[in-house]
Amino acid sequence: MTAGSTLTNGTTAEHELAALQREHGRPLFALLLRLCDGDRQRAEDLAQETLVRAWQHPEALRADDFDSVRPWLMTVARRLAIDARRARQARPPEVGDAVLENARVISDHAERAAAALDVREAVKTLTPQHREVLVLVYFQGASVAEAATALGIPPGTVKSRAYYALRALRRVLPGYAADLR
Repeated sequence: MTAGSTLTNGTTAEHELAALQREHGRPLFALLLRLCDGDRQRAEDLAQETLVRAWQHPEALRADDFDSVRPWLMTVARRLAIDARRARQARPPEVGDAVLENARVISDHAERAAAALDVREAVKTLTPQHREVLVLVYFQGASVAEAATALGIPPGTVKSRAYYALRALRRVLPGYAADLR
């Protein structure tokens, strides 16, 4: 399509837009594909937006100052691509539903406080020997050897008491079983 084409009612007729697409569509899309770093969908959207701008501004298409509308279309397309890139950089990246479904849920302070109370009550149900080992190894962070020295028992006994204490807690706290493994 060349400048000076016939326009209907101040806007470009559909068949003229189709001719514009046929004549300039491939080079326009190729430019936009490069500007969009190979993102075909974004390039197609911008090519369509460029043609919408041509439809909205028929005065640019009928100007007699140039032989082809291709430079005008390429300039509009380049500016649209730059604007789209700036808009994407200005806002945080979008996250798909799949990412949200697999995201780890972080409990809030109230849930953690309630869980701590539940665990404290459950620990009170243990025998004193199991409770001592559990408090030293899991709550105070002592190693098996350190707990054995502090309690005056062999390391194997510390390990077995810790095992049986956790097993007892799993029975008392069924909802927390995954956290106690």
